[in-house]
Amino acid sequence: MSTYTQILYQIVFSTKNREHTLTKRNREELYKYIWGVLKNKNCHLYRIGGITDHIHIVTHIHPSISLASLVKDIKLASSEHIKALKLFPDFKGWQNGYGGFTYSFKDKDHLIEYVKNQEEHHKTVTFKDELIELLEEHGIAFDEKYLL
Repeated sequence: MSTYTQILYQIVFSTKNREHTLTKRNREELYKYIWGVLKNKNCHLYRIGGITDHIHIVTHIHPSISLASLVKDIKLASSEHIKALKLFPDFKGWQNGYGGFTYSFKDKDHLIEYVKNQEEHHKTVTFKDELIELLEEHGIAFDEKYLL
């Protein structure tokens, strides 16, 4: 018997101290690099997007990979890449922690559109408010003092 899975994740994490360091000019380079990390881990990327202080990744994760190890690998590799190429001069690293949310595969197209429209979305909603909304939507208890 083979292993079959279809677990759609939205992974969200922020820059250190939510600093607005991910300038638009080099974001695509960062996204392509993260896509390569996912590809090397046999994960399927559906969409990646974000704004100056955080990113969203919509992906299927290979069953042999844990979410925590994948996020750790993405953060470490992308931090090194950013610093080596000086993509974002003021970038100091990624925040500790992340949000990992699962979705039904039926929600894939809606989720892709949501991530695609991050620039527009954040004209009216802060990252903190967005994160609180995601946590509440998924029934995750949290302490607001850890949301910076």
